[in-house]
Amino acid sequence: MTSSYSLCSIRNSTKFVANNSNLFFPRQRLCVFTNETQFPKKDFLVLKPQTCCFSFLRLKKSSFKHPFAALSSFAESDDEKGENFEIKSHQENTISSEDEDELPGMAQAFHISSRTASAISICIALAALILPFFMKSLGQGLGFKYKILSYVTILFGFYMAWNIGANDVANAMGTSVGSGALSLRQAVVMAGVLEFSGALLMGTHVTNTMQKGILVANVFQGKDTLLFAGLLSSLAAAGTWLQVASYYGLPVSTTHCIVGSMVGFGLVYGGTGAVFWSSLARVISSWVISPLLGAVVSFLVYKCIRRFVYSARNPGKAAATAAPISVFLGVTGISFVALPLSKTLNLALGQAITCGAISAFAVDRIIRGQLGHLLAKASSKEPEEPETTDTKNIGFLSDIAGPKGTQLKIVYGVFGYMQVLSACFMSFAHGGNDVSNAIGPLAAALSILQGGLSAADIVIPNDVLAWGGFGIVAGLTMWGYRVIATIGKKITELTPTRGFAAEFAAASVVLCASKLGLPISGTHTLVGAVMGVGFARGFNSVRAETVREIATSWAVTIPAGATFAVIYTWIFTKLLSYLL
Repeated sequence: MTSSYSLCSIRNSTKFVANNSNLFFPRQRLCVFTNETQFPKKDFLVLKPQTCCFSFLRLKKSSFKHPFAALSSFAESDDEKGENFEIKSHQENTISSEDEDELPGMAQAFHISSRTASAISICIALAALILPFFMKSLGQGLGFKYKILSYVTILFGFYMAWNIGANDVANAMGTSVGSGALSLRQAVVMAGVLEFSGALLMGTHVTNTMQKGILVANVFQGKDTLLFAGLLSSLAAAGTWLQVASYYGLPVSTTHCIVGSMVGFGLVYGGTGAVFWSSLARVISSWVISPLLGAVVSFLVYKCIRRFVYSARNPGKAAATAAPISVFLGVTGISFVALPLSKTLNLALGQAITCGAISAFAVDRIIRGQLGHLLAKASSKEPEEPETTDTKNIGFLSDIAGPKGTQLKIVYGVFGYMQVLSACFMSFAHGGNDVSNAIGPLAAALSILQGGLSAADIVIPNDVLAWGGFGIVAGLTMWGYRVIATIGKKITELTPTRGFAAEFAAASVVLCASKLGLPISGTHTLVGAVMGVGFARGFNSVRAETVREIATSWAVTIPAGATFAVIYTWIFTKLLSYLL
């Protein structure tokens, strides 16, 4: 018997033909169809003519390795002119954007066995069920029913924190993973440590019962059971919508989830007078303000990098010089605006400048130490021909070809370090800020059970702060890769320079807007910033389908949270009427 083999390339697929047996490679699905039999995707069909038998050979693991520290494949032609080395240097880690539609499981994302991934998940689940018994906040001296309710409340708080970790942490680490500055495993470990530290050390110890100033507290005075049910429902409703969004890899605002939940509860059980509609209008306006500001600032930052670094005679040296300056400005601004060390203006400014100078010096030493040999190599090479382009005549919006070879290695190395530093800071700040979305309602609900809710402000114990941090880390570990994939790869192609531009722009906008009192969302700002660096390379560099999906999820977040909250509140009030 003779055998014929043919190989042809088709868009989105590759077809191997051997005696009417078809092997397809469509979008990560590797399937063999022979006599209506479908074989596993990890097997490769080989026909042996001598025996007319099929044998299955496992593909090499490296062939289908999907590291998240990778680049997508829809590069623009202008970048191919000056950044061909970028694709070559990342070739082993490059995966097609068309292969990203199917999100991998935890085992495939971390390149571990399924058994190991299952063991990690089981350990996290057991810890979540057992650790509450050792928390002081469980309720010392309370009756059995109230202890059960406290235990359930703590689990609801963990559920919300878990979903914050699964969705919102991608704000800090998504661009670093997408650009290749960090691997997914490195990002999860770093974010886990920093998120927990931020939640425990910087998490607010005082929260307000009526979260985010959305509900009128007087409406629910004397209705502790209803308020308790509403707080539980807000945790359950926000967590439910976050989990749905995370499953599909959609980045949504955890703050908006909580706001939507509180609005639904207040509107149905307190009437229209229970909602501060002006506050809700400010939140909704952030859907437009946040991504718009993020896109504009990131567009300008990335254009500055291309204009003043890429077009320099020695781009590597220009990048190494610009890095400490950026760190000085960033650390000084953050120290002065967000973390003032003194209430005296002159003293606070002096301390902020000192912190910025120390940080800039440290970054300069790190860059010189790690990339010094490349900088020396680049400096020793004099161009054989003088440059024909007059950099003075290059416009800010001009299309500038990127550096190549050693120069590109230096530029990406410098901005890779910068991106890791910015991601670390954002993770620490996120843990301290957004953990309140989970532990705020949790602490308020526990105070109601313990009879200590006498005022609008309540104190959050340290064990509750640590509990929220643990939930965030658990969610990041188990499901964080889903949203990280969207932020890092599915919106636009990211490199260390583009990733740094997006993170730096997002952090700057959030910091300034928060100080000015503008309605802002960190998630929306970062998504807009990633889009901005894409627009800087051309509108076709941004995947419109992904943007539409994200925008739709933003618009649905508050109504979805409100709907879930109404349903959960009705269920909880019925259950509490039987228990209490």
